[in-house]
Amino acid sequence: MSTSTVIERSFTAEQVVPDHEVIIVGAGFGGIGAGIELQRKGIHDFVILDKWDQVGGTWHANTYPGVAVDIPSFIYSFSYEQRGNWSRLFAPGEELRDYANDVVDKYALREKLRLNTTVTAAVFDERNNLWRLTTDGGGEITARHTVMAVGGLERPKLPDIPGLDDFGGTLLHTALWDHDVALAGKRVAVIGTGATSLQLVPAIVDEVEQLTVFQRTPIWVFPKFDVEVRGATRWIMERRRIRSAIRLIGTVATEVGMGGLLAGPPWLMNIGRRAAEAPARAWMRRQVDDPVTREKLIPRYGLGCKRPSMSNEYLKTFNRDDVSLVTEPIERITRDGVRTVDGVEHVVDVLICATGFKLWDKGAVPPFPVVGRGGVELGEFWDEQRYQAYQGVSVPGFPNMFAITGPYGFVLGSYLWMIEATSAHLSRAIAEAKRLGATVCEIRQEEHDAYFQKCLRRQQQNFLFTPTCQGSNTYYLDHRGDSPFRPSTHGEMYWQNRHYNLDVYRYSAPIPECEPSETGIKENA
Repeated sequence: MSTSTVIERSFTAEQVVPDHEVIIVGAGFGGIGAGIELQRKGIHDFVILDKWDQVGGTWHANTYPGVAVDIPSFIYSFSYEQRGNWSRLFAPGEELRDYANDVVDKYALREKLRLNTTVTAAVFDERNNLWRLTTDGGGEITARHTVMAVGGLERPKLPDIPGLDDFGGTLLHTALWDHDVALAGKRVAVIGTGATSLQLVPAIVDEVEQLTVFQRTPIWVFPKFDVEVRGATRWIMERRRIRSAIRLIGTVATEVGMGGLLAGPPWLMNIGRRAAEAPARAWMRRQVDDPVTREKLIPRYGLGCKRPSMSNEYLKTFNRDDVSLVTEPIERITRDGVRTVDGVEHVVDVLICATGFKLWDKGAVPPFPVVGRGGVELGEFWDEQRYQAYQGVSVPGFPNMFAITGPYGFVLGSYLWMIEATSAHLSRAIAEAKRLGATVCEIRQEEHDAYFQKCLRRQQQNFLFTPTCQGSNTYYLDHRGDSPFRPSTHGEMYWQNRHYNLDVYRYSAPIPECEPSETGIKENA
């Protein structure tokens, strides 16, 4: 870490008792899941901080028209807190927010919350072996351990297009939706054709006067077998054993269809991918009448190079006379609209950016300065040394800090699978440190390096790095060309995060000068 900027910090020589044993940053599903796992390990002295005024994270922040989960709701839920009363197979966003609140109340996490609290920096106090978190307004809160549960969908990404600030109409980002903006009778443009756009476009098309969709890269679209959960379907889903069996089948199918793309044998995955591409393209073509528009909407890169999505209405919207698809690159944003490189200016009243989030963008993670041992800042370390973290949770040099969504901790599938796995991992490590009376819990460099190299070797077999994915503009790759997604199945991740050898961490005594026999600490250096 010697090449990273060293930030000087000085702290009192007097031993300090932290305010809490654990601080969790983020009250989305990641923070909620971490809190539940800590309680299960007998750790109750923790607080959950969040910048929003409600829990739910991305499901509280994202309220754009049509927002819904794109994985069946009976899979997109905690395994220990399943429910059968979803209104639809793919629940709308407001039901996910309600679900988050229900879980918070059931597991008595409400009293742990400190909402409307934005963390602006986190610094490890090496003298006292604790984390100091600065909040907006200049306040400070300390803890022995910190859990970063800020989530991957944290920082909205505006398009890097000249003139964006010059637009004279109304500018929106789907992650910061303004419900006071009326779209009725307006000329509306949407930049982006990812999963968010697939939900937004059909939801607003009947309201606007004219809709223009600017597409850089087409997306793979599959039919969405969505149904209302009522009658016989509700009766089935409310039966725990039946629901669990269906959940298992759905989990396996998702595991094979998504996780297997990054973790399976290359020859097998190529066969499966190619077998699925032909019927998918045929279905997509049947949805669009105009042959020119139809071909513009068909991806030329391979299935699985970026996250596909599902919609029964998105492609059909381009059959309407009041909807236009523009594939010419955007030259700039003007006061009156959008000018493309062919010289055409598309006049619009409302410009909506459905351009996603800064997931692996340079300088985007973490979302605030995190300073570890020796004054090394985590974002700069990752920028210089590549994204890396042991099982997506821990980074050497940043003791007592754990992540829910760290590099090489993501698997393709339900986000809540990953949360359960990584929160189980970190709670085991923190509980072991507590059992030993240790004030430092740090992943061993050699264990971390072995895991990182294993991930790099595995991803070399991945088709993401082949010509199959050229032109996909996938967020599965970072700015260095790595893929910080964990190249494994969820099953492997589930097992390894719950059964790793606790000695992969180094636990040290409260006061460095003390001998192990004096403190009762098992120093496993």
